[in-house]
Amino acid sequence: MATTLTLARTYQYFFHTHPNRTLALTGGTLNAFGDIVAQFSHNVHAQDHQHRPRWDSARTLRFFCFGVGISPLLGRWNIFLERKFPLRRRRTHRVSFRALSKRVAADQFIMAPLGLAIFIGSIGIMEGRTHNQIRDKYTDMYTTALLTNWKVWPLAQLINFRFMPLPYRIPFQSACGVFWTLYLSILNAKEDEKQDRETAVR
Repeated sequence: MATTLTLARTYQYFFHTHPNRTLALTGGTLNAFGDIVAQFSHNVHAQDHQHRPRWDSARTLRFFCFGVGISPLLGRWNIFLERKFPLRRRRTHRVSFRALSKRVAADQFIMAPLGLAIFIGSIGIMEGRTHNQIRDKYTDMYTTALLTNWKVWPLAQLINFRFMPLPYRIPFQSACGVFWTLYLSILNAKEDEKQDRETAVR
């Protein structure tokens, strides 16, 4: 318990003194962890006759870099939502469910599609994919991932916006995002395998 409080205080100190760096490091670390879990899970569930590749550190590094880049943007987005849709009413100080709903809706219909587009494009560039291959990634992955996002993230963000203080929203989102990163990592890996097979055939 004491260790948890110490970590929380340390995080809060660095968030207030170096918010962007703190969010970048936190998001990058949790993103990398999600990819490590994805790779480990793939090997565990592989059949006996299937090849079990070694840990791909370059792939994990790409996920880390994406987390480093996107997390400060998400931090600024949360500040915007905090100012645009204040939850507490001035007179009663009660939580406005309408404002909370607007936050979740804005997040899911603006930031979620944008964040997913940045993910697919940036990962494709870091992998050294061609323009046509990145375009194929968008065609094969974007709609599927976005629809899955809308099935799982609204509830998580509802809890996040309602109960988490502003400094802890990105860590909470990133912690939940470990499972989301697991999904995206597996989805991206399948697309990579498909493109690599097509390239080999050519």
